[in-house]
Amino acid sequence: MDYPKDISIIIPLLDEAESLPELTEWIERVMAAGGRSHEIIMVDDGSRDCSWDVITDLSKKYPSVSAIRFRRNYGKSAALYCGFKKACGRVVITMDADLQDSPDEIPELYRMIVEDGYDLVSGWKQNRQDNVLTKNLPSKLYNATARRITGIKLHDMNCGLKAYRNEVVKNIEVYGEMHRYIPYLAKNAGFSNIGEKPVHHQKRKYGKSKFGMERFVNGMLDLVSLWFLGTFGKKPMHFFGLSGILMFLLGFLCAVWIIVEKLVNQSHGLRFRPVTDQPLFYIALVAILAGTMLFLAGFICEMISRNSSERNHYNIRETI
Repeated sequence: MDYPKDISIIIPLLDEAESLPELTEWIERVMAAGGRSHEIIMVDDGSRDCSWDVITDLSKKYPSVSAIRFRRNYGKSAALYCGFKKACGRVVITMDADLQDSPDEIPELYRMIVEDGYDLVSGWKQNRQDNVLTKNLPSKLYNATARRITGIKLHDMNCGLKAYRNEVVKNIEVYGEMHRYIPYLAKNAGFSNIGEKPVHHQKRKYGKSKFGMERFVNGMLDLVSLWFLGTFGKKPMHFFGLSGILMFLLGFLCAVWIIVEKLVNQSHGLRFRPVTDQPLFYIALVAILAGTMLFLAGFICEMISRNSSERNHYNIRETI
């Protein structure tokens, strides 16, 4: 397939007016040295400073620069989604606008996609230039958990510097705060050849980070959601139905055991406790009710899934 450009560089940004001129000049210098055709797509995620004015000036100075401006702040996932939709390069590069990602990494990332055959290459910030307590240590814990759940052996899944084959970005949907798990989205879409490259990481030169500690809590919740949707999204009855049946059977067997034990003891003139005096009986009833509700939830989810417009959406690699 022919592409209008060799490389599309997508830069989501929020209040980064000071860094944009230096970043754009750096990218243009690297691209000129490599001789690759390119486009730079900046997505202004509702900046309140003069970022848009700076972008407008840059687009006049550099023909490769185009931009999208949101009316308000929607988040990084929304910015990447719109950037992916607009990108027309054979290889798509994403990077942050804060100058912590080095454009010097772009040629090698491009080579790994084109020559080594990777679908996606994620950057690995081996020597992070961030606060150890607020970013480095939580990031290590987060990435260890992500590796365990997703099965993707990346040291830095949330690194903003990534390279993608064009087909990848056109076949995944990034929404909410799922930008943290694009490699997992790609894997679920059938693009499993995922690589990693150690990249240079720099200290923030201007401004301050737009992400707080809450991103780690939200990130874990999003990871659980992605895992569930990827595993049971098209077959919810397999999760809710099985869980409901097991819980129902457990509660039912406990209730039957308590009743039978009471009747046997009573028939032999032995001491017995009334069924309704035993806490385990009420626990068993709760388990029966919960199991029934889980089974019905699975049944309802299955009906919703069967009526979804995406029920027969599959990523076809090629046809003859």
